[in-house]
Amino acid sequence: MRAVQAPREDEVVRVRGLTKTYPAVKGRRGTPGTPEVRATDGVELGVRRGEVFGLLGPNGAGKSTLVRQLTGLMRPDAGSVEILGHDIVRHPERAARLLAYLGQESSALDELTVSLAAETTGVLRGLDVRRARAERDAVLEELGLAPIAGRALKKLSGGQRRLACFAAALVGERPLLVLDEPTTGMDPVARRAVWAAVDRRRAERGTTVLLVTHNVIEAETVLDRVAVIDRGRVIACDSPAGLKEQVSGEVRVELVWRERAPLEVPEVAALHERAAESGRRWTLRLAPEEARAAVATVTGGAAFAALDDFTLATPSLEDVYLALGGAARQGLVKA
Repeated sequence: MRAVQAPREDEVVRVRGLTKTYPAVKGRRGTPGTPEVRATDGVELGVRRGEVFGLLGPNGAGKSTLVRQLTGLMRPDAGSVEILGHDIVRHPERAARLLAYLGQESSALDELTVSLAAETTGVLRGLDVRRARAERDAVLEELGLAPIAGRALKKLSGGQRRLACFAAALVGERPLLVLDEPTTGMDPVARRAVWAAVDRRRAERGTTVLLVTHNVIEAETVLDRVAVIDRGRVIACDSPAGLKEQVSGEVRVELVWRERAPLEVPEVAALHERAAESGRRWTLRLAPEEARAAVATVTGGAAFAALDDFTLATPSLEDVYLALGGAARQGLVKA
C-alpha cells in the first residue's frame, strides 16, 4: 500500500492521488484492447513556497495533462489538488486568482499587440487600467520587449511571441507561476531574461514556480526540485543533485560514427547491444572501468577510422530518467 506523504506547512501546491484516464487508441499511447490509458496515475506532489519545482519527462509522459488539472482547466477522475489551501477540484474557478499560467498555446492573444496583451491580462486579473499599464511598462522593459510593444503577436517570430506571452503572464502578480515549456523557440538572450525575471520574483516576492520541461539542461540549472514523470506516474522526486546521486557510479559515453558503426568489429558489436541509438549517435551508461575499456576499443584499431567523435560525461538528469526505467528512451532534450 502506498504511503501517504505528510503535508508540510510551507506547501503552496498539494496533490494527492490525482488520476485522469482516457479511452485507449490503437497506434497511440496504451496497448490496443486495453480499456483506458492513465494520463495521470495516482500522482502525489507537494510544491513548497518560494521554490522552482519542475516536472520533467518526454513528450507524452503526462506533464501537460497534470498541469491542466492543477490549473483547474481539466477535472480529474479522482484525487485532490489544493493551492494555498483552496480545493481546485471542487472550485476550479479559484485557480485564476491564485496562479498565472503560461500554457504551450496562447493563441487567444495573437490579434493583440505586445503592449495590449500585457495590459489586458492585468485588467482581467483585477488591476485598474492605470496600474495595469504601469505593470505592463515595467515588465516589457524588464524583458527587453519595449521596442516591439506596438507589434501584433501574430507577426512576431516564435521566440518573440513566446517571450511576449511570458510577459503577459507576469502582469497582475500571482503567488504561483505555472510555466509549460516557457522558453520554447527562444534564443539564449531571451532565455536568460526569462530566468532572471523568475529569480527576481522569487527573491523579492516569494513567488513559487512550477515549471514543465523536457529540457534536461534547463532543469539542471534552474530547478530546486524536480519530479520525473513517466506514463503519468511520478517515478522520482528530489533535487537535481539528489537524483543524479542515484547514478553517480556510472559514466555516460557518447559515440558518433562518421557513416555507420563498424559492427564487424566484435568489441563494437558488443557495445551496440548496450547502446541507445539516435541516428549516428550511440549513448551508453557504463561503470568507470567499462567506460575506459569502451574508449580504448573505439579509439584504437579498426573502429577508430569509423569514429567521428566521442565524449565522456558525469551523469545527467536524462541518465537518471533512463536508469529509473523511463519509457521514451530518446524523449528528453539535451541542449
